[in-house]
Amino acid sequence: MSPAPHGLGPYVESWKPDAVVEDDMLSPGPVAALSAVLDLPEPAAEAGGDLPPLWHWLHFPQWPAQRDLGDDGHPRHGHFLPPLPRRQRMFAGGRFEAERPLLVGEATRRISSVGATAVKQGSTGELLFVTVRSEYVQQGRTCVVEEQDLVYRSGRGALAHPEALDTAAVPDSDEEWRLRLTPDPTLLFRFSALTANAHRIHYDAPYARDEEGYPGLVVHGPLLVLAMLELARRNAPGRPVRSVAYRLRRPAFAGEHLLAAGTPSGDGATLRVATHREQRHATAEVTFA
Repeated sequence: MSPAPHGLGPYVESWKPDAVVEDDMLSPGPVAALSAVLDLPEPAAEAGGDLPPLWHWLHFPQWPAQRDLGDDGHPRHGHFLPPLPRRQRMFAGGRFEAERPLLVGEATRRISSVGATAVKQGSTGELLFVTVRSEYVQQGRTCVVEEQDLVYRSGRGALAHPEALDTAAVPDSDEEWRLRLTPDPTLLFRFSALTANAHRIHYDAPYARDEEGYPGLVVHGPLLVLAMLELARRNAPGRPVRSVAYRLRRPAFAGEHLLAAGTPSGDGATLRVATHREQRHATAEVTFA
C-alpha cells in the first residue's frame, strides 16, 4: 500500500471530534473472566472492591456492526479514528493516574476527548500521533484519568520482524519481581473477546503472516501492560497504584516465552516485558499512593 500522496496534515486539519460521554456499571463478570484467563486462583476483585489499575479496559466495550469492520477486523469508522486513507493504527503507550480506585459494580461515567494531535516524520514515512484523554467518574467524583497515545499511518510501513519464532528459548532475570507468561492462540482469542478487539492479527494466523508480515499471532499490547501491572498487584498488594506511565516498543508473538520483570523502589517500581530476543517489548513506571 502506498502512503497518502500529499502528507497526513491536510486530512486532519479540521478534524476536531467532540467529547464522548458513556456509562457502564463495571460489572464483576469481566473481572472474573480475565482472572480466569490469567489463571488466578480467584477473581482479582468482587463487587464493591477496588478494580485493579487499567482493568477498566474490560469495560465500556465498543461493538460495531459486522458490516462496519474492515478487512483487518478494525472498525472502518469511529468517533476518535482520524480520517486518513488506508488507515493503520498502533497503540504506542499511555499514562494513568488514580485519585482513588474505581469500584467494581459501581455506576461509572467515562468522558473522552482528543487531547492532542501531531504529524511527525518517522523512519518509514509520516505518522499521526493522537492522544485520547478519558476521565472516569463515580459518585460525582473523578477517580481516574487516563491518556492513550495512538499512532496512525496511511498504508503499511516496512517494519522488521523475525522470520521465524524460537518457542523454546526462555528469558531470565535477577530482578526481584518476575512473572512468566507464554501466550497461546487460545489465550489471545479469549483476551480479544474480553476487550472487544476484532483485529485479526491476534487470532487469525494466516492473515497475520500473509497480509501483515508477522511471523505469528501478535500478543495484544494491553495484555503486556496488564502483565507488568500484575507484578505490582501480586508483590505489593497493600500499596495502591497512584500512577502508571507505559510504553509499547516491540511486538511479541504467540508461543514465545515472556518474562515480566520489575524492580521496586521506595515509592514505585520499574517494570518491563522481555523475550529471549528483546529486553524491552514494553516498559512501565509505577508510583504508589
